[in-house]
Amino acid sequence: MNKRFLSAIVSVLLAMVAIQSGASFAKQLFPIAGPEGTSALRAFFAAAILSIIFKPWKARLSPRGWRNVIFYGLCLGAMNIIFYLAIARIPLGIGVALEFTGPLAVAFFSARKKRDFAWVLLAVVGVCLLLPDIGTSPDSLDPVGVMLALTAGAFWAGYIVFGNKTGSEGSGGVTVTLGMLVAAFAIVPIGVISQGEVLLTPFALFMGVAVGVFSSAIPYTLEMNAMRNMPKQTFSIMMSVEPAIAAIAAFIIIDETLTVSQWFAVALVVVATAGSSITQRQKQVETLS
Repeated sequence: MNKRFLSAIVSVLLAMVAIQSGASFAKQLFPIAGPEGTSALRAFFAAAILSIIFKPWKARLSPRGWRNVIFYGLCLGAMNIIFYLAIARIPLGIGVALEFTGPLAVAFFSARKKRDFAWVLLAVVGVCLLLPDIGTSPDSLDPVGVMLALTAGAFWAGYIVFGNKTGSEGSGGVTVTLGMLVAAFAIVPIGVISQGEVLLTPFALFMGVAVGVFSSAIPYTLEMNAMRNMPKQTFSIMMSVEPAIAAIAAFIIIDETLTVSQWFAVALVVVATAGSSITQRQKQVETLS
């Protein structure tokens, strides 16, 4: 294993830990700034930090490229704010697992063989194991939170689709930054209208910087380093463990626990995502051979 590939593996792991730690920090900010205000602070500081790093004003995009970037940014912003609204109601690990239905939906609609559908079916089983837990028992899930997480997943699918379309338009860092700027223009007014001057309190600003750094600036930078030094398929497979990392981060930072059945359901989504990634890799190899 060469040093560049090892560095890429470490980058992916650190990126996942950072982004889910940032989400845990965000939940601590919810009682003060609400999900809307927290999303606004995250988008604002993430856009500012990424702009300093990648200098998006140097971008030269075609009209079609600008259109794709705008849709990419709107999906990014919607995904973030709706996901925060979801995890204000349900545990972080479950929210991430439900949100993963977005990428899996993309895999489903691009599926051509039975094994492709099998992985999606396994993920559906995992989600269904969570759904019976919606109700009035102490361990039940908030149905609104579940629907919000699934909606965030739908916007994640759009984020992937339009993100791929922007691939030929400039560097990845510039594209991400432009998308985050679009997201900030869409989200910040919502947060300001919803929460007002509370966003300017020292604690809210401090936590907003922390969330922006941990949830966006650090992981996006690390992920770009990883994607430059490892196959995309390996990157996708490693990302599949993110729901489990989210649950662990939430347990460590905010003492949020899952039931045994919920852990099992999250594990099924992890396995389904990894399996789907492996299948896509095998399909690419068969096509080339």
